[in-house]
Amino acid sequence: MTTAPATPKAPRGPSLPATVTPALLERLAARVSTSPDAARVTTTAPYTGAPLADLPVSTPADVEAAFARARTAQRQWAATPVEERKKILLRYHDLVLARQDEALDLMQAENGKTRRDAFLEILDIGIVSRYYARNAATYLRPKRRRGAIPLLTHTTELRHPKGVVTVISPWNYPLSMAAGDTIAALMAGNAVVQKPDTQTGLTALWSMDLMYEAGLPRDVWHMVIGRGSSIGAALMDNADYMMFTGSTATGRQIAADAGKRLIGASLELGGKNPMIVLADADIDKAAEGAVAACFPSAGQLCVSVERLYVAESVRDKFVAAFVARTQKLRIGAGYDFGYDVGSLTTPAQLDTVTTHIADATTKGATILAGGKARPDLGPLFHEPTILTDVTPDMTLYDHETFGPVVSIHPFRDEEEAISLANASSYGLNASVWSRNGARGRAVAARVHAGTVNVNEAFAAAWGSVDAPMGGMGDSGLGRRHGADGILKYTEAQTVAHQRIQGFTSPAGLHPEKWATLLTRSLKLLKAAGLR
Repeated sequence: MTTAPATPKAPRGPSLPATVTPALLERLAARVSTSPDAARVTTTAPYTGAPLADLPVSTPADVEAAFARARTAQRQWAATPVEERKKILLRYHDLVLARQDEALDLMQAENGKTRRDAFLEILDIGIVSRYYARNAATYLRPKRRRGAIPLLTHTTELRHPKGVVTVISPWNYPLSMAAGDTIAALMAGNAVVQKPDTQTGLTALWSMDLMYEAGLPRDVWHMVIGRGSSIGAALMDNADYMMFTGSTATGRQIAADAGKRLIGASLELGGKNPMIVLADADIDKAAEGAVAACFPSAGQLCVSVERLYVAESVRDKFVAAFVARTQKLRIGAGYDFGYDVGSLTTPAQLDTVTTHIADATTKGATILAGGKARPDLGPLFHEPTILTDVTPDMTLYDHETFGPVVSIHPFRDEEEAISLANASSYGLNASVWSRNGARGRAVAARVHAGTVNVNEAFAAAWGSVDAPMGGMGDSGLGRRHGADGILKYTEAQTVAHQRIQGFTSPAGLHPEKWATLLTRSLKLLKAAGLR
């Protein structure tokens, strides 16, 4: 008697939405800069583990060819008036908003995040694209500077694009990171060759496709797909500037390589972000804020909170409120706004989360909420997890988990809270909670982080796109957003026109008498309050 083979189980979770059609996937894959006979790589959907996309893989030669075409296109693009670039970017802004359902579906399919988390990326790109469209001309226009000799030296600062910028973007925020950094580079007059993470390449390709639909000239923006170990050297060797978002270890290597080539680099790297709940905080609001700070995109957010410091006098009340809210979060897969927490994106990330929690609990940490993977919901789901009794010998004490895990620590007074928050090699983002705004801002100013939010998790600082955003210490260097976010993609040039007389003595005047005259002039300028 023989036994019939078991019927394979269908993947758990929802099927792909109607917008993610084979025609769309084929069109986006065709946007990758590769040769016709390129090898292929298959990505999988985090919700189900089922195959998702079949993407061509770029070789170093493909990267070289992309740079060659981009460099030719960039010369014409740099000559395009800023007002024309602005019109393209505003059309792109409108297209992103109008076609957001397509982008939301792609982001969820590739990343596994909830729809509400994906929508924040739509919001982000809408804000960033409008900001640089409206402000680039101001940042890039020639600026008069004080000349060496008042009235006689006419000095102007000019801004020229770097040339061709390499953008390497991660999988966790596939639209924000792919498009957000590229927008500023393009508006500054650069061309871009970009390597998104393969797992979320579709979203990046969708963004590029939409920019071309908005009117971007052909070859100004290229997308390559492949492992860093294969095409990373070609991306570095041909770049005029490097924009990287990812791990600190990789960022260090990129910084070293950029230094050897004497090109600039902007790096947003890891974080172990703290949140401080002061004794006078509104506990209910702080607990709600902690949920928003710790668990967006299943904790796979560079600026999310992993260390929570709470004043001893309110610790019990805060913990009770935070745990209760966390336990009410709806976890699941769905292409709608019905869930609060989605899936992790890769098996490696799930492994990191479970390993960190197991290490901590083995060494004495206490689980207050969550703590378990949820294979019943999908292959990469994990419960939002709150730990206490976390000590320095545990991996997650000071190593980034990058998942839905946070540890709670008490503090006695404000000085200890600041000291604990700053006891990290990272310095990306932080959050401070207090009923007294002035007190909260004063504490925030003493926290070693590139952005600090008062009575908010991260969105206040991130969304303030007129202000710079970036990390200190092991969290990176350089800034996105604001003037810094576009000027970093330019070379500053000073043009000084000297008229009538310079610093050398005029004919017929002894150099010593000229030196005496200049000395008196400097003293007079100081007395008059001039520079």
